[in-house]
Amino acid sequence: MHPFDIPTIDLSFGLAVAPYFSDGVANGVAASPPLRREWSSRPVWKRIAQWLNIDGDGQGEFDMEDREMRAALDRHWAASDANDFEAEHQIYREDAVLEYPQSGERIRGRRKIQLSRAAQPNKKRFTVRRIIGGGDLWVTEFILTYDGQPSYTVSIMEFLDGKVARETQYFGDPFEPGPSRAQWVERMDT
Repeated sequence: MHPFDIPTIDLSFGLAVAPYFSDGVANGVAASPPLRREWSSRPVWKRIAQWLNIDGDGQGEFDMEDREMRAALDRHWAASDANDFEAEHQIYREDAVLEYPQSGERIRGRRKIQLSRAAQPNKKRFTVRRIIGGGDLWVTEFILTYDGQPSYTVSIMEFLDGKVARETQYFGDPFEPGPSRAQWVERMDT
């Protein structure tokens, strides 16, 4: 193999592709634009095509969708923090499912999700630490504080047609650091 050759990547979908440079050339061979457009337009390949910078400069419709999803998530978490139950639940589909694996609870339907949250008697605050994701899958790390007690929380949201179809939330209570690793640790601000 020549030192500048790039090996083919088998993506296990019955189609082997080589990584492309920004000029559409891989291993010195130009890729066929119709082939690239064909596979890069499929939903499964959309993210890979963007990552490989195929069919353009990596900007466009997909990035616009991501910006819209991110804006919807920002509105959702701001409404959650403000206890605006109406605005908070606009992000969900009518048939959305919310799961809390640690308590074994599943709530079906946007209205039931909203009612279950409105019935919570504790004073809640939401502090978003970060939001990552793209396309139809987004993860939010946040601190959910109930009556002054923080719970480190992860929300995994799966979107369908621009609305949340499924959300799974995991909660972790804070704990004291272990002395066995103290020499390698620096304290984080929450």
